[in-house]
Amino acid sequence: MRIEDYGFLSDTETAALVSRDGSIDWLCMPRFDSGAFFARLLGNDDHGFWRICPKGEVVKTSRRYRGDTLILETEFETSEGCVLLTDCMPLRDEYPDIVRTVEGLRGRVEMEMCLVLRFDYGRIVPWVRKVDGGITAMAGPDAIILRSDVELHGEDLSTVAKFSIGAGESQAFVLTWFPSHKQPPAAENSEESLRRTEEFWTEWAGKAQPAEEWRDAVMRSLLVLKGLTYAPTGGIVAAATTSLPEQIGGQRNWDYRFCWLRDATFTLYALLGAGYMTEAEAWRNWLLRAIAGSPAQMQVLYGAAGERPSVEYEITYLPGYAGSQPVRVGNAAAQQFQLDVFGEVLDVMQQARRLGMASDPAAWMLERCLVQYVAGHWQEPDMGIWEVRGEPRHFTHSKIMAWVAMDRAVQACKKYGLPGDLAHWCRVRDRIHAEVCERGFNQKRGAFVQSFESDKLDASLLMAPMVGFLPVTDPRVQSTIKAIEENLMSDGFVLRYHTDTEVDGLPKGEGAFLPCSFWLVDCMTLSGRYDEAREMFERLLSLRNDLGLLAEEYDSRARRQLGNFPQAFSHVALLNSASNLSKYRGPATHRSSGADGRTDE
Repeated sequence: MRIEDYGFLSDTETAALVSRDGSIDWLCMPRFDSGAFFARLLGNDDHGFWRICPKGEVVKTSRRYRGDTLILETEFETSEGCVLLTDCMPLRDEYPDIVRTVEGLRGRVEMEMCLVLRFDYGRIVPWVRKVDGGITAMAGPDAIILRSDVELHGEDLSTVAKFSIGAGESQAFVLTWFPSHKQPPAAENSEESLRRTEEFWTEWAGKAQPAEEWRDAVMRSLLVLKGLTYAPTGGIVAAATTSLPEQIGGQRNWDYRFCWLRDATFTLYALLGAGYMTEAEAWRNWLLRAIAGSPAQMQVLYGAAGERPSVEYEITYLPGYAGSQPVRVGNAAAQQFQLDVFGEVLDVMQQARRLGMASDPAAWMLERCLVQYVAGHWQEPDMGIWEVRGEPRHFTHSKIMAWVAMDRAVQACKKYGLPGDLAHWCRVRDRIHAEVCERGFNQKRGAFVQSFESDKLDASLLMAPMVGFLPVTDPRVQSTIKAIEENLMSDGFVLRYHTDTEVDGLPKGEGAFLPCSFWLVDCMTLSGRYDEAREMFERLLSLRNDLGLLAEEYDSRARRQLGNFPQAFSHVALLNSASNLSKYRGPATHRSSGADGRTDE
């Protein structure tokens, strides 16, 4: 299966991926970052899956989400008739469920179900036994109960069933996780669970204020963000998966089931732009809780509840998606020093003030500590926005974001009267600006470059006008945009940089990075190149799968999506570009207004 062949389910605490042929190939419970019960996505049948499909040949398959929800409907047409498979993860009262309903639409279709449960990413075969109305499976702390009126039986370490569905008939299967030391939860009515879930998503989507143009793409992206939100805390994970490769057969396979700080500003704007103040405040408050403590110990990513993950390990028994190894759990980038995240955090706090979010009295105290840390450490090399695994460098984007940190602190003092060492902060801000312009701009190349004294281009420098480091009309900005368009694009889409073992410590090769491509749309919009921006935006929209979902990257030669899926950053970038194009004064303009790198008089 290609990555785009999957649909996405979520109960806003965990998620599942469902293939076009009716198989759930990825499921972690009870949280996004829990061990997978179905891991066929990264392995084979022996690593767990749950398929419900017609027994005979399928002539045609079509699928869709039910309105503005994350309820997935897959229609199978055979020579005998037609059936509808509805997949839903109800908003949980206690423990997570998956409800799968098969409904006959025409004729009579012979169906089959196969459930292969393997706990801990396919490693553990659980103990399975029959109970009234279904089966239970358990191993260690985890237990699963599957309930159905269809007769189930065991076969070769799997649970299977055969049944037929005629027009107007239906059968339901409900799979529930619960702690193995407790009794299974009471059975719930599957129709009622489906109804309540549809009402929740429809009501939530009804609060949005999307522009009429590109309404469907915007609404689906908002639903993806909500689906990747860990409801108890408001943290938003980067993706629902781990180790989906950035190049088929390559090693750039990372665990993205964590919350990245640098996504904060983009996400905040996307939510606020659509009218979701509650979700934006929850995300802001998650951020405050997660980073509380010593600035020297601030991480670039956190667990969904604000945990500080520190371990990355490889699962050697999983062959990886399309043979792409290694399969990783955890992300060692959590231990990296990435200077740019300080700028992102300070920026998101300033934008929250500007957009009228209720202030937190303790927030400014924390911000001041972060500002002081940046003032004392901005001259140190770091690992950069792309979390390279080579040697630390003086990445130009990182220095620009250090400037953002100091600039937003200055603005907070000047515009909102907050206390701080204004004179010192202004001096540091101006020193950073001068050094970036001197060492980060390559005169021969005519562009800002990846790191000081380098000649390599980097798409992260598209952020310079969007965060207000320089106005978009500055000749250096325009020449940088031009250089990226001429030298850092593949078939019309933007690469992050030309991968280099010396820089990132990994073999060469990856797809075009979709958020960077949306950033180019934003730069075109800011530059007044509206027709070109719209054309590129439409091309990017065409990369979505039939359900409106985007991964992290795109391989233009193989014409397939790459990387973890669905990717929050890609959908956030889509939302912000749509806002920019619709209003010509969206998030990019807001972030840059009132800041141009000049010394305040």
